Amino acid sequence: MLIITNNPMAQAHLLRDGAHEVSFHAVSLRELLVVVRDRVHLGHRLLTHPLSGSVKPNETCYKSIAITPVPEAGVCVDSLLLIEDAIAACDKFAPRDRQPDAQMLKDFQLVDWTLMQSALTSA
Repeated sequence: MLIITNNPMAQAHLLRDGAHEVSFHAVSLRELLVVVRDRVHLGHRLLTHPLSGSVKPNETCYKSIAITPVPEAGVCVDSLLLIEDAIAACDKFAPRDRQPDAQMLKDFQLVDWTLMQSALTSA
């Protein structure tokens, strides 16, 4: 599987493990969802839900999403609907006024990495 992430902690763990291809993007959560949507348009299929966990899009800035490593023929409509709904959900929530401090950012990274670990072990 290919994991697209903006989470430096997930990237570090995944590169160390070497079992999966990683595509790191230093972008916002919404921008990462658009990167994934663009891959879905190219024929990749979602393997994990783009809004997994109970963390609202305006409460975290990190996300890791697994997709098929190789595009398939045609566009997976289910994957496209899921990623488009995730982008819409991201747009629906107003951004938080406060800026997260370094410890909060580490915590958000850990939450995302834990969700991805769970997906990897159940795959």
